[in-house]
Amino acid sequence: MLIRRATLLDGTVTDIRVGERIEEMGDGLVAEPGEGVLYAGGGTVLPGLHDHHVHVRSAASALDSFFVGPPGVSTETELTHLLSNATPGPDGWIRAVGYHESVAGELDRTALDAMVRGVPVRIQHRSGALWILNSEALGRVGLADHPDGRLRSADHGWSDLLQRRESDLAELSRRITATGVTGVTDATPDLDADAMVSLVVAHRRGEFRPRPSFLSPGKKILHDDRLDLDGLTDWIGGRHGEGRPVAVHCVTAAQLVVAIAALRAAGGHPQDRIEHAAVVPDDNLADLADLGVTVVTQPNFVAERGDHYLADIPADEHPQLWRVASLLKAAVPVGLSTDMPFGHGDPWTAMRAAVHRTTPSGAVLNADECVSAREALTMFLGRPDRPGQPRGVSVGEPADLCVLSEPPATALAELEAGMVAATVIGGELVYFAM
Repeated sequence: MLIRRATLLDGTVTDIRVGERIEEMGDGLVAEPGEGVLYAGGGTVLPGLHDHHVHVRSAASALDSFFVGPPGVSTETELTHLLSNATPGPDGWIRAVGYHESVAGELDRTALDAMVRGVPVRIQHRSGALWILNSEALGRVGLADHPDGRLRSADHGWSDLLQRRESDLAELSRRITATGVTGVTDATPDLDADAMVSLVVAHRRGEFRPRPSFLSPGKKILHDDRLDLDGLTDWIGGRHGEGRPVAVHCVTAAQLVVAIAALRAAGGHPQDRIEHAAVVPDDNLADLADLGVTVVTQPNFVAERGDHYLADIPADEHPQLWRVASLLKAAVPVGLSTDMPFGHGDPWTAMRAAVHRTTPSGAVLNADECVSAREALTMFLGRPDRPGQPRGVSVGEPADLCVLSEPPATALAELEAGMVAATVIGGELVYFAM
């Protein structure tokens, strides 16, 4: 395929010939007999976006789930009304995602039974680490005697049990590629070999078009009530001893401190990652830089949950939340992601959040962490194995490209998914805006 009159981010206007990789670039390239031509019309052509931390199967399942968290659902009355009037999905279940305690407190099976009986209900907490089931649902999965119906992902087996059903990967693929994403890193904890092979097969047969990468089995989720420095150090050392990197999930300051200490004790790997880094105290910026660890973070949560942070977290801790600019200034490699489906799956929304840091009410959470539009975009262009190392559009690179309808200046000013005119993976047009 030949892409005519593409404008690169540096303003260069060129034609691009692609196969599996970018084969040729230059002005005035002529289409070969039978070669397809995509006319970019001066629009920006970028490396395809890579979403560096998502949960693919959960995201596919969420497509037919109800959203039961703020701002759409904010009270127990609203939750009860939604669930009691909900139509079960094709499998007979009512599935909901995005729950937060601010809606109706700590739900359990008794509370859900009062809202819905006779139909299995499964609600996933917005953290992704907790499911709440009513009695009907618990009976369906063989857990009728469970005391409260609150199942945590740390209790191995529940996650797989609750999500073991057909999910619409093709529809998820269409939505992802429409935003210019050509690759994703699945960060689902404890993803087994069969699940990874299944997604790779779905990609190869064209059901799921973005190229998949995986963190499992090299991902470790930390919990404040079970922080074990020696155990984490041994686990990291074992992974490194096999020549493999690690990715450590840190959403509190305590988790980050323990992760840093363990990485120091075990020794580093150039592809080690910290996932989320939701809270980064000033003292830890230099630690992260010294380790050379990459941080993959989600500023979109400022845009989605920022008002809760402002209300629930002490003001003197606000500067530590979802940092981006200070990480870059400290020379820490940074990649951005959406954490879909626990965050909104549009990477352009995450970019705008990194630039403006505006909460749903219009407040600005820690303006010192704002970055430029170019920096925000670049952090979605990293390589799958090195999110902080941006890819470029050049001969020999994989022909995974995002074609925008606007030139670079407009694209950077707007950062909107609606500008995506086409998405190319391996030289094949997988999305085209009609």
